[in-house]
Amino acid sequence: MAIKLRNGIFLAPFHPLDEDPTLCIHRDLELIEHLDRLGYEEAWVGEHHSAGFEIIASPEVFIAAAAERTRSIKLGTGVVSLPYHSPLTTANRIIQLDHQTRGRVMFGVGPGLLPSDAFQLGVDPSTQRDRMVEGLEVILKLFAGERVTHKSDWFNLDNAICQLRPYTWPHPEIAVASSMTPSGGKLAGRHGFGMLCVAATQAGGYDALGVNWKIANDVAAENGRTMDPEKLRLVGPVHIAETKEEAMANVRYGYHKWAQYFANLSPLNINQDPNEDPLERGIREGTIVVGTPDDAIAQIRRLQAKQGEFGAFLQLAHNWANWDATKKSYELWQRHVTPVINNANVNRIDSYEDVRQHGARYMGAAVNAAMATLQKHQAEEAAKQSKTAAE
Repeated sequence: MAIKLRNGIFLAPFHPLDEDPTLCIHRDLELIEHLDRLGYEEAWVGEHHSAGFEIIASPEVFIAAAAERTRSIKLGTGVVSLPYHSPLTTANRIIQLDHQTRGRVMFGVGPGLLPSDAFQLGVDPSTQRDRMVEGLEVILKLFAGERVTHKSDWFNLDNAICQLRPYTWPHPEIAVASSMTPSGGKLAGRHGFGMLCVAATQAGGYDALGVNWKIANDVAAENGRTMDPEKLRLVGPVHIAETKEEAMANVRYGYHKWAQYFANLSPLNINQDPNEDPLERGIREGTIVVGTPDDAIAQIRRLQAKQGEFGAFLQLAHNWANWDATKKSYELWQRHVTPVINNANVNRIDSYEDVRQHGARYMGAAVNAAMATLQKHQAEEAAKQSKTAAE
């Protein structure tokens, strides 16, 4: 049976420098509320400490507030940068959220994406991936209720134990960020974790999605495990409207600010035509979707053809359009993309086509039944009148 594709977002978030940060954060909370009402199933919230655009420093604090405003959407750390935190305090925060949300929290982990974050914290970027693995191994022991003594060059635990056991047993779902290196795939394969493929639609010489998923499966097999495609989440930027022209007009509001931010972080377009609009290039290369629900459906089909089945598509929250157009884009996805991808209307279509093809027979039978009922009624009335006349 095919996997039902879950819908969600990956909220870094991205906010340009010309907006009030307080309003931006509250609008992010409103967005999660909006998605919960629409029936989206997941929202992952990032951790960043520099560069100006991605202004949520604590996904746990944000998730605690979002959980109080929502009913069913699951909320994940996207991700906790493990080398920046003691494993004990990280485990305690996630367990507390697990209880506060009654099991709606998901634990996304990574090494830390922005090198400027690492430099500010005095962390050598070359150590981050090894520290992520070391920290998570300790957190797993703490989730299991063990006492841990572990001395490291970046943390020290002495007979440490979490006071609470997880609400979700044996622990909240864990997903590892996977971008342009194989470390996330290796860690996911070793433990059977989910994967957050944040570069799933990116073009380039390194096929981050295909290579890292293969690595995860190979490592899983070496450890007697099988990777579950339902735990594979692909992230990609999308903005849709009722027409392609409307979508293009919408994203002129903020796309180029977002693109410039990424160019500052990682100028991967150094060999690309400087005269070509990066918006047009992204659409042409399939890196981004700006168009109609049909264009979004085509992107999902392309990813499925390349990857096979996967469990969730997370739209990268980006604020390319104004607030109203942004909310409308998410609504259009749920109204017109989700039912096609998950075949929600196949029985409705079958029923509609059956009536269309056999309508004459069905209506003919209905008319005949009605005429027969009318004739029967007339006969009964005539019999009554005859009986009355005879009396």
